[in-house]
Amino acid sequence: SDLSLSVCISSRELFSPSQKYQLLVYHADSLFHDKEYRNAVSKYTMALQQKKALSKTSKVRPSTGNAASTPQSQCLPSEIEVKYKMAECYTMLKQDKDAIAILDGIPSRQRTPKINMMLANLYKKAGQERSSVTSYKEVLRQCPLALDAILGLLSLSVKGAEVASMTINIIQSIPNLDWLSVWIKAYAFVHTGDNTRAINTICSLEKKSLLRDNVDLLGSLADLYFRAGDNKNSILKFEQAQMLDPYLIKGMDVYGYLLAREGRLEDVENLGCRLFNISDQHAEPWVVSGCHSFYSKRYSRALYLGAKAIQLNSNSVQALLLKGAALRNMGRVQEAIIHFREAIRLAPCRLDCYEGLIECYLASNSIREAMVMANNVYKTLGANAQTLTLLATVCLEDPVTQEKAKTLLDKALTQRPDYIKAVVKKAELLSREQKYEDGIALLRNALANQSDCVLHRILGDFLVAVNEYQEAMDQYSIALSLDPNDQKSLEGLQKMEKEDSPTDATQEEDVDDMEGSGEEGDLEGSDSEAAQWADQEQWFGMQ
Repeated sequence: SDLSLSVCISSRELFSPSQKYQLLVYHADSLFHDKEYRNAVSKYTMALQQKKALSKTSKVRPSTGNAASTPQSQCLPSEIEVKYKMAECYTMLKQDKDAIAILDGIPSRQRTPKINMMLANLYKKAGQERSSVTSYKEVLRQCPLALDAILGLLSLSVKGAEVASMTINIIQSIPNLDWLSVWIKAYAFVHTGDNTRAINTICSLEKKSLLRDNVDLLGSLADLYFRAGDNKNSILKFEQAQMLDPYLIKGMDVYGYLLAREGRLEDVENLGCRLFNISDQHAEPWVVSGCHSFYSKRYSRALYLGAKAIQLNSNSVQALLLKGAALRNMGRVQEAIIHFREAIRLAPCRLDCYEGLIECYLASNSIREAMVMANNVYKTLGANAQTLTLLATVCLEDPVTQEKAKTLLDKALTQRPDYIKAVVKKAELLSREQKYEDGIALLRNALANQSDCVLHRILGDFLVAVNEYQEAMDQYSIALSLDPNDQKSLEGLQKMEKEDSPTDATQEEDVDDMEGSGEEGDLEGSDSEAAQWADQEQWFGMQ
């Protein structure tokens, strides 16, 4: 196309105006696929100018070649299609305003469903919710089964009943489509933050023979269990989805995060490698690898991997949370706050986004801001075990609100006696009050139907406080079997072992005194080597 355009300029009689227009579009398309977006926009603009001149001419000049001009002119790419491609270029260049301006210039009656869909997404991203809703509804008017448009409307707080009414005619006219109204109802619950009813509705869908073993539904179910704080069932559903589709990428960032939290770092590393083999152009592999680094306490590398994920997908909530957590742990709290706020904007019903922001406020001693945010979450998402625990966490930071924290935690544990975060915070409160026997009873009850590293470790701490040393060692050992990287459990176990064998401890101290300087030198060398290794690993996954 480039060579032909040069020939066209040199010899104007060789190609007709319509052929020149077609050449410009071909050339712009090739630049678009080569990711030369600015150059492509330039050539699309030239093509539109040529089309404008072409439309003014009542007769197309015949070509000197053998090709007939009339059939060719009938197959020319439309002006609307060219504008759509220009808008795609602008979105790739992150110039959303220019993309909206181009598409807004297309008369409403001439907009195709994909143009309205792009406009709706752009309006939503720009915060123009009313215009976004209008565009999504226009998509559904033309394509009543456009599920992305349905999800878009539900995410903008349009009532599920209103959305369902726009699809009722098509549901009634096509056999075996009655499940769609239940599907809409389920995702209406998802977008209002009613996780329990959403889980129940999707479970009822998943049990139907038509949708049994549907990977997308299983992924949604896993994500909902995660939002509800039921990590065990979330992991089970992600594993089930993976077995059905070994090339699944969607949702694997959350799955990797859950595995990392449980201390299964080897599984996280294997998952990251497998996802990179599937595609390194999605955010999920980078997030999974970042979770491995974060829970290995390599925060700089986690920060880099999170930033890379955001570069690939600026709407990746999990990438924003990873980068925010890494920044917070590196002491860059104000930068972390920006990332958590963006995550909240994208996912206002996800509690972990608020948790990250509140942790930042507490880290910077901004207890008042943390309290305001926790109260807002409590009012917005409702009084469930998670929001009650989050509010109690902030109350524990202020001596004046200790009793309120106790009341909130009791309410949370009444709703969900197995909710680990509530159990941990209640144990923390009992530890402050030195009510160790009550704490032991609480932890034993929580561990009756589940096994968790943190709970076993805290139980070990409480048993030490009441001089039950042997059972404390057993609890630390169980905690380490669940998470070999749990430093606090390791320290507790080592402390118990030293107390059990004071002679060995004395001998170790003597050896340390004799070899102190040499040992310190070795450790310093190890740190240096680790730093070099971290630098080398920085480009991991980009090969």
